[in-house]
Amino acid sequence: MESIFHERQEGSLCAQHCLNNLLQGEYFSPVELSFIAQQLDEEERMRMAEGGMSSEEYRTFLQQPSGNMDDSGFFSIQVISNALKVWGLELILFNSPEYQRLGIDPINEKSFICNYKEHWFTVRKLGKQWFNLNSLLTGPELISDTYLALFLAQLQQEGYSIFVVKGDLPDCEADQLLQMVRVQQIQRPKLIGEETAQSRDQRLQKSSMDQAVEVNHPFDGTGMLDEDEENFQKALALSRQEIDMEDEEADLRRAIQLSMQGDHRNEFSGSVSRNISQSTSTSLTESLSSEELRRRRQAYFEKQQQQLQQQEHASNLHDKPTTSSDALGMDPGGDMSEDDMLQAAMNMSLESIRNHLNTEEKK
Repeated sequence: MESIFHERQEGSLCAQHCLNNLLQGEYFSPVELSFIAQQLDEEERMRMAEGGMSSEEYRTFLQQPSGNMDDSGFFSIQVISNALKVWGLELILFNSPEYQRLGIDPINEKSFICNYKEHWFTVRKLGKQWFNLNSLLTGPELISDTYLALFLAQLQQEGYSIFVVKGDLPDCEADQLLQMVRVQQIQRPKLIGEETAQSRDQRLQKSSMDQAVEVNHPFDGTGMLDEDEENFQKALALSRQEIDMEDEEADLRRAIQLSMQGDHRNEFSGSVSRNISQSTSTSLTESLSSEELRRRRQAYFEKQQQQLQQQEHASNLHDKPTTSSDALGMDPGGDMSEDDMLQAAMNMSLESIRNHLNTEEKK
C-alpha cells in the first residue's frame, strides 16, 4: 500500500488530486490547470464574439466569472478532460445510454473519475485490484471485485457523475508491483475530517485527564521532597538502631567472657548477676562514660581498702595484710586492660544495684 501514490486533500484542489492519483504521480499543479482553464475561457470568448462583440449575450458573458475555475481551486470537467488529452486519455460518461449499450463489466475497465458537486476523486485498478483514491481519505481504500459494481451504483444513487477513463495510463511502480502480489487491508482508511475530529477528541480527553490528575495530585515539588526526607530519616534511624544493637551484643559477649573467667572476681559478679537481669547491667554499663568509670573505679578501690582494714583491725590477724591490689588481683594505680576496666565497672554497677534492691526489700 505504501507504493501507491495518494495525494490528500488540500484546500479545494480536489481536481488536481484526482488527476495525480489517477496518473500516480505529481503530473499537474494548480498553475498548469489554471492555464488550461484560461485557454478554455478564451476559446469560449472567441466563440461568443462571433455573434457580435456588441451583442447583449457577449457583454453578459464578459461580466460573468469563469465557469472553468474559481479562486478556491475548483476546476471544471472540461479542464480535467483537456488535461487528460495530453496523455491520450478520454472521458466517457458511465451512465450514458451509449456506454450502457456496450454492456461492459466495470471490472474490465481501468479507472473511473467521480464527481459530486465540486468534488472529484479517482477509482483505479492497480495490478489486479481496485482502489478508491479519494483525496478525502487518509489513504487508499481497497475495493473487492464483487463490491466494485455495487460501489459505483451507490455513488450514482447519491448523485455522483461517473466517467470512464479510456486509453493507456502511464506506467507506475504500484501497478507493476501489484501485478505480482495481492494486498490485504486489515483496517480501512477514515475520512480526513473523522481523523481530525478523533485526534481533537483524544487531545481534549488527554488534556482533561491531565487536569484532573493535577487537581487531585498537585505537584509543587514538596511532596516528593517530603517523601524522600521521610525515607532518609527512616533509613538513618534503622541504621542507628542496628549500630546500637551491635554495640549491645559486643558488650554483652565481652561481659559473658569476663564472667566465665575462673578468679574470685568473676565468682562475685556471677553471684550478683543471678539476682538481676542481664539487660539491666548491659544498659547501665553503656550509660557510663570513660571519666565516670575511672571515678567509680577509684571509689571502689578505696571502699575495698577501707573494708579490708576494718576486717584486719577487728580480727587482730597477724598475717600479712591483704591489700586491695591483692584482693582484686590488679594494681589500681597501674596499667589496667580494657577488660579489667569493664569488669570493674560492671562489678561496681552490680553492687550498687544489689544494695538498692536490698534497701527496697527492707522498705
